[in-house]
Amino acid sequence: MSFSPKPEAHLPNLGAPAFPRRWLAASIKAAMQVRLGRIEAFRRNPHGTQAAQLRYLLGQAQGTEWGQRYGFRPKLSPTAFAQRVPINPYETLYPDLERVLRGEPNVLWPGVVRWFSKSSGTTNARSKFLPVTPQALHGCHYRGGKDMLALHSTLYPDHGIFRGQGLSLGGSLTANPWRPQDADLRIGDVSAVIVQNLPGWAQFIRSPPLELALLADWDEKIERLARHTSQQNITSLAGVPTWTVVLIRRILELTGAQYIREVWPNLELFAHGAVAFGPYRELFHQLIPPDGADGGRRPMRYLEIYNASEGFFGLQDQADSEDLLLLLDYGIYYEFLPLDQIGTANPQAVPLEGVEVGRTYALIISTSAGLWRYLIGDTVRFTSTAPYRFRISGRTKHFLNAFGEEVVVENAEAAVAAACAATGALLTDFTAAPVYLQATTRGCHEWLVEFTHPPADAARFTQTLDQALRQLNSDYDAKRQHDLALSAPRLTVAPPGTFARWLRARGKLGGQHKVPRLANDRTVLDELKALCA
Repeated sequence: MSFSPKPEAHLPNLGAPAFPRRWLAASIKAAMQVRLGRIEAFRRNPHGTQAAQLRYLLGQAQGTEWGQRYGFRPKLSPTAFAQRVPINPYETLYPDLERVLRGEPNVLWPGVVRWFSKSSGTTNARSKFLPVTPQALHGCHYRGGKDMLALHSTLYPDHGIFRGQGLSLGGSLTANPWRPQDADLRIGDVSAVIVQNLPGWAQFIRSPPLELALLADWDEKIERLARHTSQQNITSLAGVPTWTVVLIRRILELTGAQYIREVWPNLELFAHGAVAFGPYRELFHQLIPPDGADGGRRPMRYLEIYNASEGFFGLQDQADSEDLLLLLDYGIYYEFLPLDQIGTANPQAVPLEGVEVGRTYALIISTSAGLWRYLIGDTVRFTSTAPYRFRISGRTKHFLNAFGEEVVVENAEAAVAAACAATGALLTDFTAAPVYLQATTRGCHEWLVEFTHPPADAARFTQTLDQALRQLNSDYDAKRQHDLALSAPRLTVAPPGTFARWLRARGKLGGQHKVPRLANDRTVLDELKALCA
């Protein structure tokens, strides 16, 4: 290496002593065995587990304002619950959520809620503020982290992730703007809320220190993280692929290394979420060669997770499949709304036992954070019902349907990945929007793509993208027949840093924030194009 950065002097380098680390690893292993038994239990009895979750939620909340308004009681049937409580997008819940934000107790959940996750969502510029109760923090978010370790350890018994530290990229915290005088009421990215409240044993095995983890300025955070963690024994990573790549690249610049496992030879796991990993897979393979050419001491593994501000919903539990296991004992009761029911006068959701393999549903949750029949905006497609496994297919408001083509995010990400693979391109980010029909021109889709490494042949990239979409989506294929309703897609290449500049201008740089993949209007795409000029 040409340069070896020193960690910041005022920050601890937690190279933990061997004895405490061995003791902690043994304790974690024992706890994981308990969770593995419970995971197997809800795999065997999914419907009974969900019925128990609903009884718990209704029993806990029966004395709240919402409990009294809708007649909550533990014996209320799922059918009666669905009949009494309407499906609620964020906008309909917000008036009561604002009361909770102002410190009013017993509105949606017992007591005063002191922590809130701030999510920009991906549908508009306004932030969403979502309650994080102690029950949700411990029984959902923390449980997801524990189960991730348990399932990974079962899939790969030869792992060594507890011999070093886990590096997670998170957000920051601020005072509650409705109660700035109350230091106990805090708001931030859900990752920051989790990190701030982690128990001591978890802080012991994670990196970076809280001072760095909670920095609000992402440019400063990446620089300081790179310098500090390059001196640590990092064995696992957790975060959004885009920002993880930014950090890795900065470390490589500082150290002069070609591959990140020249710096972290014991790195063996990347737990990723928030965006689909497919378009980034080849980029990670360049940074971490799968053939071990970087000198890594164990094979590099990737584990997809589905966690959000509202809860922790799914984990990859098979080594040979990216399907996600639906997590059923997390203080969450699930319902599923067929897409053709969205926007109807009386939408009819189905419980878990009513879902069908291959059909796409909007996800509805009732949770121990006091979110009741909440339409979170994500769509899922089940791949199995024994056990219940699924894939994230997109957003209820994020799809392309300007011409009846019904392209969802899942289609878009798979097609972009195919185009990258065919042309040797490496992706940074992308978005797409319609070019609407004019008097003398046909409509099409415009794809704005920022590349880490551009395609050798841009025309072939666009052609492959189009062909993949036609194979993946019969509605798109029908509209593309003979270019009658929809012309071939148009590719616009964005200069490096365009997407980050757009996020920075909106105060959304870092964390879980991301540019919407698809939209039926051109607002986001045109704003991004303006930055390309």
